[in-house]
Amino acid sequence: MVSLTTPLCDFGWSAPDFVLPGVDGNTHSLASCRGPKGLLVMFICNHCPYVKAVLPRILRDCRELAGLGIGSVAIMSNDPAGYPEDSWDNMRHIAAEMNFPFPYLLDESQSVARAYGAVCTPDFFGFDAGLGLQYRGRLDASGKQPAPDNARRELFEAMRLVAQTGHGPREQTAGIGCSIKWQTTP
Repeated sequence: MVSLTTPLCDFGWSAPDFVLPGVDGNTHSLASCRGPKGLLVMFICNHCPYVKAVLPRILRDCRELAGLGIGSVAIMSNDPAGYPEDSWDNMRHIAAEMNFPFPYLLDESQSVARAYGAVCTPDFFGFDAGLGLQYRGRLDASGKQPAPDNARRELFEAMRLVAQTGHGPREQTAGIGCSIKWQTTP
């Protein structure tokens, strides 16, 4: 496992479009996932210890953000050939078991992860109502273990600010996670 940190926010960068299959049996797009005040695009997977450490907090924050007009979507771009825990069936299982409040999509070609410049799981991209990037940071102070319960909710606070003002915070702390598991060509 290689740990990587995310690049700093490129304010105003436009969200690339996507059309991907969801574990719910539907096809989802950038337009279908966005909320009236913005969109949180998350690159996650099933096997990563960083994701496992914060998944309950991600679900909590996305439920609360929906009430503020922020849509959310999770995209799994890892190569499941080398990481069977990230398989389609396991994606369906975890989404159902944990009652994901957002679409969980498979980026089998990895083209969406490449278009976004995703580097790790989790990797968070917070967009405003016009789909301009306003947040590229961490969820909170968690690493491979959850941060204390009273840790500052950095992603939630940032996206609440985006919903209220259309702008993300100028100061952001880079996220950290396991590297995207890119497909290898034979």
